[in-house]
Amino acid sequence: RIMHRIPDVGDARLLRIKAVLSAVFTHALRTGVLDGTNPVHAVSVPGRPVKFRGYAYSITEIEGMLIATSGVARVVVATAALTGLRLSELRGLRWSDFDGENLHVKRTVWRTVVGPTKTEDSEGIVPVLPLLQKVLEKHRNGAACDAYIFAGEKRGAALNLHNLAARVIKPSIEKCVKCQKPRSEHKPTENHKFELDPRLVWHGWHSFRRGLASNLYALGVMPKVIAAILRHSDIGTTLQFYVQTPAEESREALQQIEDAFPFGL
Repeated sequence: RIMHRIPDVGDARLLRIKAVLSAVFTHALRTGVLDGTNPVHAVSVPGRPVKFRGYAYSITEIEGMLIATSGVARVVVATAALTGLRLSELRGLRWSDFDGENLHVKRTVWRTVVGPTKTEDSEGIVPVLPLLQKVLEKHRNGAACDAYIFAGEKRGAALNLHNLAARVIKPSIEKCVKCQKPRSEHKPTENHKFELDPRLVWHGWHSFRRGLASNLYALGVMPKVIAAILRHSDIGTTLQFYVQTPAEESREALQQIEDAFPFGL
């Protein structure tokens, strides 16, 4: 028996689904709810594994976002881009976690649930660049030590970053390719329909984390250092899922090999 492929779901996730189903049936058999054998054992994941290619924001794209946004949206974008924190880690930050030079990642907030970090290695210290230090200090504006750095309108709650992206960031950065007006300012009375400029598109919060890894790698930072910044226990995870090399950089690298040849072909 073969698991049917689901659109936009990779083999790794299918294998995890298979493992969960197998555990459920094993428990059912053990407790006597079902008789026979575990049907999942005979199931295989079909086809060739699909390489994961999540989006990574370039430095140019990040700069465009910082120019187009303001207020708390700009502070969150800067923090995500320069620290590589996960969405839930950004939401979980309190002012007591910021010592002026570092952010101490201690908790996460997923929806309304406050919990521990994803892994034990994820709980750690992330250096804050002087540029971001100034931005955060200005954003603090006398907030209490135990308050969330990115606080929502509801008192004591963490800011919903999905809503912030949908309501503020995305409409501000995504512009019409014809008139360069942001989506938020493009009126129905314009003499043309809004056509998205592909040079700056919102691809989600995790693209900042991939972007930091890819941009550092492009600048010559060693993979083990990038893994430490992202708080990965396995450097293979950093290289496989986070560091992405644009095709143009690959071409330039190969060009160096051609230039090294003492003779032509």
